Formats: sequence, structure tokens, C-alpha cells
Amino acid sequence: MTRMLHNEPALSERFMSYLLSRNVRIEEDLVDQLFNSGEKRLARILLLLTRFGKDGQHAPVVPWISQETLAEMVGTTRSRMSYFMNKFRKLGVHSSLMNIVLHD
Repeated sequence: MTRMLHNEPALSERFMSYLLSRNVRIEEDLVDQLFNSGEKRLARILLLLTRFGKDGQHAPVVPWISQETLAEMVGTTRSRMSYFMNKFRKLGVHSSLMNIVLHD
């Protein structure tokens, strides 16, 4: 791999880009976990799952994921996930997610 990174500038550039974007995502996740509420963390994760804002497009539907898995990703309980998801549904999923992430 080291030889290829040295001999292939295009591969090296893409690999470095990937590493930097991965590092940024890890830092964002850490800040999110330390400073944001469970509701805001869930909203951010759901927006990330839909790839919202990625190349100006987003998936119309979030892929199916169990509330247990979401709870693990957010760092809270399944019952809190259920509460937040019901709240998002009642408020209108897209608008409530954006409001929570942008205006909290």
C-alpha cells in the first residue's frame, strides 16, 4: 500500500481525502456526543442517513433501522428513541429534523 501511495498520485490524493473526511466525521461525532441532546443527536444521524446536503440531494426515505440500533448510535435508550421518533412524526419529519439541528 505504501508503494502504491507513493507511485500513484491519484490514489494517494483520494486516500488522503478519504482519511481527512473520516477524521472530520469522527470529530463531529465526538462534539455531537459531548455537547448535544439525544434529540439533536438523533436528528443529525437521521439526516446523515438520508445523505441530506450531500451533492444537493437527499434520499426521500431513511433506510429502515431498528430503534435499538438508533439508540446505540445516539447513545440513549430505546424508549427515548421511541419518544423522539413519535415527536418527529407528529411535527413532520423533515421540518422537525431541520429545525432541531439548525435552531436548537
